[in-house]
Amino acid sequence: MTRSPADWQLPAGVNRGLWDYVHDRTLAQGYDAHLAGSPLFDIDLAFAEKFFDKPGNLIDLGCGTGRLLLPFAQRGFWVLGVDLSEPMLGIAEARACEQQVAIHRVKANLVELDAIRDQSFDYAACLFSTLGMVAGADERRRMVAHVHRLLRPGGRLVLHVHNKWFNLWNPCGRRWLLFDLPRALTFRPNAGDRLMPVHLGIAGLTLHLFTRREVVHLLSEAGFRLLETRPLSLAPDGRLKLPAWFSSLRSYGYLFAAERIG
Repeated sequence: MTRSPADWQLPAGVNRGLWDYVHDRTLAQGYDAHLAGSPLFDIDLAFAEKFFDKPGNLIDLGCGTGRLLLPFAQRGFWVLGVDLSEPMLGIAEARACEQQVAIHRVKANLVELDAIRDQSFDYAACLFSTLGMVAGADERRRMVAHVHRLLRPGGRLVLHVHNKWFNLWNPCGRRWLLFDLPRALTFRPNAGDRLMPVHLGIAGLTLHLFTRREVVHLLSEAGFRLLETRPLSLAPDGRLKLPAWFSSLRSYGYLFAAERIG
């Protein structure tokens, strides 16, 4: 059993809720069943397939139980999954053995990837709002800078985030936006961080909710060129009707594709 550290000993970018989340074996074992049927799983995979268009080296940051690693390994990609959750990495390995495909795994904090060699990858993925789980604006910038460093010139990143302004459409969300407004106006480092309801028995999990402009700036600052921004709806196919019409308020999240500038 992993000893639970004191709060001051938690790794960079990890708060107590996230630490409990990634070390819960019961949660890991039920993770795939709990999310079975989520339309985002098919939507973001298809989006990744569009930009990861030929075999190469792929790193999946926050790989979980390997849902992205396995299909790309079957297509001939060399894949590396990085996650802080040892139980989820174990499930990913077991699934790879069942499907007789080769994957590689590293247990690591996503903001502390210094041991991985520069320009080792053609593709990088950070899906299912993993970037939003990283605590702290400085740590999120640090993680994106690592992704840029790990990609070769012309290498591509696919990223998913949740949209802050989608909270306008429900009373709880509007109350949170009013609560967050002073933090945003005073540029507090925790602006945009929302404490989530208890999830699968885990309390204290915080998710950073992004604006589209915030992500575009974050990617540009790190040295990426934006290839596509896809606003997402809650429809089964994820398509947002009339995306030119206030998509920044209507989309519940975004998929971004970006390229490291050579």
